[in-house]
Amino acid sequence: MRIGKLTERKVLCFNKRGYANDGGGLYLRVAKGGSKQWVFRFAADGRLREMGLGSIETLTLAEVREKARECRKLRLNGIDPIEQRRSLRAAQRTGIVRMMTFQQCAKAYIAAHRDSWKSSEHEEQWAGSLAAYVYPVFGGAAVADIDLDLVMKVLEPLWKSKTVTASRLRGRIENILDWATVRRFRNGENPARWRGHLDQLLPQPGKLRKVEHHPALPYVEIGAFMTALRQVEGTVARALEFAILTGTRTNEVIGTRWEEIDFAERVWTIPAERMKSEREHRVPLSERALVILRERQQVQESNFVFAGRVGRLAKSSLWKLLQRMGRGDLTVHGFRSTFRDWAAETTNFPRDVCEMALAHIVGNAVEAAYRRGDLFRKRQQLMEAWDRYCALPAKTGV
Repeated sequence: MRIGKLTERKVLCFNKRGYANDGGGLYLRVAKGGSKQWVFRFAADGRLREMGLGSIETLTLAEVREKARECRKLRLNGIDPIEQRRSLRAAQRTGIVRMMTFQQCAKAYIAAHRDSWKSSEHEEQWAGSLAAYVYPVFGGAAVADIDLDLVMKVLEPLWKSKTVTASRLRGRIENILDWATVRRFRNGENPARWRGHLDQLLPQPGKLRKVEHHPALPYVEIGAFMTALRQVEGTVARALEFAILTGTRTNEVIGTRWEEIDFAERVWTIPAERMKSEREHRVPLSERALVILRERQQVQESNFVFAGRVGRLAKSSLWKLLQRMGRGDLTVHGFRSTFRDWAAETTNFPRDVCEMALAHIVGNAVEAAYRRGDLFRKRQQLMEAWDRYCALPAKTGV
């Protein structure tokens, strides 16, 4: 068997579609379009097989002959060079997969879904919960190695004490592992799936805790609390006071921009993308709420009404203020319950008006009234009454 039949010149001059034989199973293949590729041809299991080695632009004649020599050595040992190459590539890929940690996959998952989430708060909740509870346990482990034992190590200590958090965390772990499986970074069943799996090991969340209530201040104590709050200076204190007066959520307040405020109409319009209900919400501004906004105008530092050191205030800043005031037993969200209890027990405002003040959806008929404006006027009266009640000294009744 003669080897080395071709020369560099013959390689360059051979342009006819087909094969030019260099010997020893090495061929120069010219495709229909004129491209030239080196191939190694051999017989295996009674059929002819062909293995691509590279183009003439990539490999010199000497280099490709060395590759063909390695293929012939494999054939002498009964090894199929094509299958050998596939095995090596699979092994390399396995090595890459083994290097992908759960934390790396989690960050990639968040980046891939960031644009589909309605607010940055969603991303913060994902990242925060994973960093607090998951990464310390198996964040640095290969995602391919995450199993039931590791998932249970995260969830079991939280399942009874922080049921809602644990349930959400389980769903996030499941989504990340599904993503990793689709990306071929892991194989097999998802150890964090609920139905037919974890539901056999953990009690139903709803049976453990049907509702997770936010600690709320009794409405008869709101006057004394607001008096103490108004003694505190700074942006955070005014943001908390504004949240209480408007009955809104923390994220809605800290994200307030000046273009959302209409001083002439005494209204704050929160765009749909910043609302939990994903609907635009108009908030009537009471007299004290307007005073707070005008004071903020005097020290306007950015497009955010309640600006922090970088952009808007941190979500935790209002809760930390409560702790500094010695009221760590309360939550910011709980003041919405304080407002609702006051409205139900001490006023004659209709239930729908009170619910709409909290941006709760109460039905198509109310929505139609809201669009006509009469419900908004009733809410203006409600919020002014709440403003006046908050300004009174400590109360023991209406």
